Amino acid sequence: MGALLGAFATWLHHDTAGLLTLATVSVAVLLLLIIKFKVEPFIALIVVSVLVALAGGVSINDLVGTPIKSSASLLETGFGSILGHIAPIIGLGTVLGAVLERSGGADVLTTRLLTLFGPKGAPLAMGLTGLILGIPVFFDIGVFVVAPLVYVAAKRGGRSLVLYAMPMLAGLSMTHAFLPPHPGPVAAAGLLHVSLGWIIIMGLSCGIPAWLVAGVWWGSFIGRRIHIEVPDELVVLEPGSPGGPDGPAPDGPGGPGGSGGPGGSGGPGGSGEGGTGTATLPRTRPPSLALINFIVLVPMVLILGATVGTIALPAASAFRSVLLFVGTPAIALTIAVLVAMYLLGIRRGMTVTELGEITGASLKPIGMILLVVGAGSFFGAVLRATGVGDALAHSLTAGGMPVILAAYLISCALRLAQGSATVAIVTTAGIIEPLVSAGGYSQAQVALIVIAVSAGSIIASHVNDGGFWIVARYFNMSVKDTLKTWTALETILSVVGFAAAGLLWTVV
Repeated sequence: MGALLGAFATWLHHDTAGLLTLATVSVAVLLLLIIKFKVEPFIALIVVSVLVALAGGVSINDLVGTPIKSSASLLETGFGSILGHIAPIIGLGTVLGAVLERSGGADVLTTRLLTLFGPKGAPLAMGLTGLILGIPVFFDIGVFVVAPLVYVAAKRGGRSLVLYAMPMLAGLSMTHAFLPPHPGPVAAAGLLHVSLGWIIIMGLSCGIPAWLVAGVWWGSFIGRRIHIEVPDELVVLEPGSPGGPDGPAPDGPGGPGGSGGPGGSGGPGGSGEGGTGTATLPRTRPPSLALINFIVLVPMVLILGATVGTIALPAASAFRSVLLFVGTPAIALTIAVLVAMYLLGIRRGMTVTELGEITGASLKPIGMILLVVGAGSFFGAVLRATGVGDALAHSLTAGGMPVILAAYLISCALRLAQGSATVAIVTTAGIIEPLVSAGGYSQAQVALIVIAVSAGSIIASHVNDGGFWIVARYFNMSVKDTLKTWTALETILSVVGFAAAGLLWTVV
């Protein structure tokens, strides 16, 4: 018996088939814990990581350290290696979105775009609102804030609510999936060691075409075929009223003041995983559209400036050093938050105390996001330590499957199985990290791999995704209609986004 167990352990620890079996079983157990037993993803990831480490032959000392020293253990380095990168970015991005929301920027953005495009162009105006507002604001909060304005536009236009909602939802979903400072792309960038500047470049390059097809084309197509009325009780047309063009969004379950709850969809999949939970303050001087756009663009321009400076300027250039400093994501977002606090807050009558309350309220929901990402990073570290990652990388290479396709398919499978985009992203990134590290890929190529992972994480949102129920509830749709509209939209967004990444992969 002892010899048999020894042979099995050797097979499991050193043979490619054994290591791949360990990987398959670990993912299956992870999904079982999350789906069947409803264990929080954070806890499930830790449990599975520890079990995989022990089954894979990792020593107790390497796994958790000793009572005297544990700083070099897999547990601490696995968590710490990613949290130091993403925590300030996600935190600052959340505060920026909260200040923008409380200032009434979403209302200003929507009403100005509706005026610019007129009644016939109202669906496109709603799509652009989602696209711009989605950069600094979590998906679910974007829905809660903009939904009353979608109701008004649909009521005035006399057409289906679907026609106006789909472009807006596509914009929010695309930015949440593909662009910083949202948790998914930031986490994947940290795990796969790629500059956020490249993520922005590739995210926009792949995300804009995906938004045009899923939001503008599909939204127009399905909006003319499924007619959803706006319930009268949801619309108050008078300016300044709740739900009116200048008024705050109503409170409700999952909305501002309600419970979105962590562990929901995660964006594009993760829509239930963040948000401020604060209502828009009454105001007499709404900010200008130019000011809103300026504040949204500040961090993106600074981060892109650092990326361009790294490529175009000599290492000894003083200007390059300045660009690298202000374009560091945490510094760029700090600058944007300070600018927003002054221009949208203090200059418009908010007190420092009110800004502090907004900041504190906005940061509360991100704790679970950070824990899930940290646990996912720990899982990836365990896979590397056991040799599972290398075995998977060798198998994929031997099979001739491009890494970008493998990343997309793994992310799709995890997303479909358990619903959370964040879990799909961090788990996929942990699995493919050895393959990416060994591949000698350029920063542009790694950024495209991140986009592929993010695209996979939003495919086919269905009943196991919190975002599915948010869309169904806020836009008065049955489960059947939500599947026909929202689920199809997310699938198109995913497939077109990945297709764009695949095309760019052939030329970078």
